[in-house]
Amino acid sequence: MNTRVLVILALLMGIGTVLHFVIPPIGGIKPDMALPLMFLGIVLFPEKKNVLLLAIGTGILTALTTGFPMGQIPNIIDKPITAFVFYGLYLLIVKRIPNVIGVAILAAVCTVLSGVVFLGSAAILFELPGPFLALFAGGVVPAMIINAIVLFVLYPIASSILKRSNIVTTA
Repeated sequence: MNTRVLVILALLMGIGTVLHFVIPPIGGIKPDMALPLMFLGIVLFPEKKNVLLLAIGTGILTALTTGFPMGQIPNIIDKPITAFVFYGLYLLIVKRIPNVIGVAILAAVCTVLSGVVFLGSAAILFELPGPFLALFAGGVVPAMIINAIVLFVLYPIASSILKRSNIVTTA
């Protein structure tokens, strides 16, 4: 693996962890702000090994900073599933939809997937602190909107910076 790519992926995971930690809960659940940075890492460096690294790292880091009761295991479950679904969908649509719009749409769709997997696994393994739909509406829907906007803004900036620094040529 390229050391520069590893450093950038680690920075994205670190920034995502800080955002995940400091964002306040909305309706009992924190919008997952580590997701857009995980998605950004996948889009900038679309290789299976990078996706696996981001998924495991982000899952562990968000598990450590979760405010959701017993949310550690659901975080570790949902990140790899979400990361590889995002990666697969990205590879399918990258040629059909303009990058910025496609990435924002994928971020919204995969944020919903992440929320469903997280809440579903938490409901199966433990007891939810409220009704599923209330937690979904209070935490997942705002996160979906925020994550799509964040990627819509960050992706062109990060892509441009990495192209100029000759780190990425395919983004």
